[in-house]
Amino acid sequence: MDDELKHKILVVDDDEKIRELMQKFLSIYNYQVHSARDGKEMHQQLLQNTDFDLICLDVMLPGDDGFKLLRQLRKSSNIPVIMLTAAGEDTDTITGFDLGADDYLKKPFNPHELLVRIKAILRRGKNYDELDCGPCKLVFLNWVLNKTTRQLISPDGVEVAMTDGEYRLLEAFAERPNQILSRDDLLEITQNRQAGPFDRSIDVRISRLRQKIEPDIKHPAVIKTVRGGGYIFATKVEKQS
Repeated sequence: MDDELKHKILVVDDDEKIRELMQKFLSIYNYQVHSARDGKEMHQQLLQNTDFDLICLDVMLPGDDGFKLLRQLRKSSNIPVIMLTAAGEDTDTITGFDLGADDYLKKPFNPHELLVRIKAILRRGKNYDELDCGPCKLVFLNWVLNKTTRQLISPDGVEVAMTDGEYRLLEAFAERPNQILSRDDLLEITQNRQAGPFDRSIDVRISRLRQKIEPDIKHPAVIKTVRGGGYIFATKVEKQS
């Protein structure tokens, strides 16, 4: 047991057995676990507890499904979300990432795999909070990515909203300009894992980033695709304090 882990997690799933299993298992590792069986209870929990560190959100829920709840959540919060999806439903994972999910796990899952995913996400957040990053601004084409505040500022001086996953991906690119990065490279850098044979999460996030920073989305000039190789951040990046 890691005594330092005292993070608060909200599990949203209509299956009582799964909620109980996750609560008992994660409690062993000193996590504070709350649960909700649908969107209504999820909103009640979020109103009562404003300091959740992560949400495990099932896709198939009575009433509003997980996608709708995630869409609502992202209007006001960047709290990390792990989507729980049905096995074999790859479209669910793509949709989840497109809406701003940070990771996904297919049912049925091994509780230890869930624990690894949770630790990885929370560790990244902690590292960002504690990091003395030296030059903490990455400037490209008059865009500014502030690593201290984790904000993206447009050339017009407007903050552009990003999910945690989008921020980490853009930072990975901006720290490695003009380097070819494969999907495996990007997943290893941003999520400490390898891509599966049908994993399109990186492609989805790159599509979202392009919509935010590319002058012409139909002809990307900043994040370019390298046929058979991956992607390249094809611009000069200046590091500033």
